[in-house]
Amino acid sequence: MFSLLGLILLMPVFLVIMIVILVDSRGGAFFMQTRVGKGNREFKLLKFRTMRTGSEKTGGLTIGVHDSRITKTGYFLRKFKLDELPQLLNVFIGDMSLVGPRPEIRKYVDLYSGDQLVVLSVKPGITDYASIEFMDENAILGRSPDPEQTYITEIMPAKIAMNMQYIQNYGAKEYFAILFRTLAKIIGR
Repeated sequence: MFSLLGLILLMPVFLVIMIVILVDSRGGAFFMQTRVGKGNREFKLLKFRTMRTGSEKTGGLTIGVHDSRITKTGYFLRKFKLDELPQLLNVFIGDMSLVGPRPEIRKYVDLYSGDQLVVLSVKPGITDYASIEFMDENAILGRSPDPEQTYITEIMPAKIAMNMQYIQNYGAKEYFAILFRTLAKIIGR
């Protein structure tokens, strides 16, 4: 219900963002990527396009706040997490939840240990504790001499640990606390 209501109420915002993306750079307004969700099942995650068309072929991680692949509009959308809004459609069709572990690409899921695979026992979400904690992940990776290694050895395990904490303490109170903390963090930007 929340996702349908969000899709209806945000339709004018969606239209404005789509127009701005199309005016700013060539390509479509949306970006789809295969991610891994509940039960280790792959699905197509939908976002507003923030990078130049074909940029994902040059690397999976967005590195630094001045990644040349990101469009001018893309910087704004990412800063305020507006690029994530189309995932309300993923929630509506049942691939995702509003709150839950952020879904990863297969390449990184294949690196999970047996214990870490527990994060695939719940629906992935648009936001979680890790999304709040690592809201500036791109800047962290931009300062690293080896961003991919930093992601794999430092950031990804920390995110998974937070996701496991969420799963162990799952409940309505926790769910809404994460939603409100996410909104507060975005508004504070």
